Amino acid sequence: MREYLRVMKAAADGTRAKILKLLQHRELCVCEMQSVLKISQPSVSRHLRLLEEADLVRSEKDGMWSNFRLARPEECNAYSRVILDHLRDWLQDDPAVSGLLQHVKTVDRATCATA
Repeated sequence: MREYLRVMKAAADGTRAKILKLLQHRELCVCEMQSVLKISQPSVSRHLRLLEEADLVRSEKDGMWSNFRLARPEECNAYSRVILDHLRDWLQDDPAVSGLLQHVKTVDRATCATA
């Protein structure tokens, strides 16, 4: 029950759902997500921590950057795997998500990290 609730609570937040949709398209660092979502770095990091604890997201160090991506099926628990399996079909018609997905195509860590 505890694992189920952790995944459902993580996925049920609007900002975290947006992060999942962004990561569906490509790996991102915190500053790129911060730029797209227009929220503070501590907020992005807190959301990512909850998503990682729910086995929905993974991070990998790349020099001074930490890149975040969706968890692979073998890295998921049973509940997070179901969420990620259906993610591509969810929120496709949401205008806010569509706008974010357009913005993420143009964001670059080289410019957002210095802003």
